[in-house]
Amino acid sequence: MKNKYLIIIIIILGFHSSLGAQNDDELVTIYLVRHSEKDLLSNDHSDPPLSKCGEQRSESLSVFLREVNLDVIYSTDYNRTRKTALPTALSKGLIIKKYNSQYLEEFSKSLINNKQDVLVVGHSNTTAVLAGLLVGKELGAFDLDIYDRIYQVVISKNASQINLLHSTFVCTD
Repeated sequence: MKNKYLIIIIIILGFHSSLGAQNDDELVTIYLVRHSEKDLLSNDHSDPPLSKCGEQRSESLSVFLREVNLDVIYSTDYNRTRKTALPTALSKGLIIKKYNSQYLEEFSKSLINNKQDVLVVGHSNTTAVLAGLLVGKELGAFDLDIYDRIYQVVISKNASQINLLHSTFVCTD
């Protein structure tokens, strides 16, 4: 499984170099993911915790992002999004900052203006929408049973690019 992650990281690094002969300072990479699987049997229907499989997926995301530079991690203020971001935040020594998914347009502008490499953990109805806003494309929500998408948005001084990656995570529960 580590070889698959290595191949994906090599592709990502290759993509960075294909944006032209620019300094790394001019490139910003934003990763956007939906929260991992929630516990549908939880008594807390408004803010359920992650399932065992969701916890495993969150750890897998941390492994996937191990060699990726991140300056900031953002999450909505829900248990499932914070817990999805937590393993990555711990591994990188970062705190998780909250964002309000009701203000995606403003948040997208802030992400672009801040010029930081970022992980954003959101929801099925916000993750693709935010990725689209970052590159000027209209993307909509996706199905509630999709958890394997990782949107990689690379922004340079002259261009922006969105890449849709899929994790190879398989739950062992």
